[in-house]
Amino acid sequence: MPWIKWVDDDEADGEVAEIYAAWKRANPGRERMPEILKALSMRPELLRHMIALTYPVHFQDGHLSRRLKEAIATYVSALNRCEY
Repeated sequence: MPWIKWVDDDEADGEVAEIYAAWKRANPGRERMPEILKALSMRPELLRHMIALTYPVHFQDGHLSRRLKEAIATYVSALNRCEY
């Protein structure tokens, strides 16, 4: 059970449903929104901006490859005992 109130996929409507649908179209094979993003679902304007800001930084090659960024994120999550 999350500590932060959020909108689940099957409860999304309006702007949140649009954001969820756009994210799923951009991430084929992912049927559910990640919980880390759902944490911002009560503020859809913030959720939209967070995705727009972070996805190009995190999920495109740049100074570091996407593969290395994912490895770092996985390692940090493990250190923090984070389920994400």
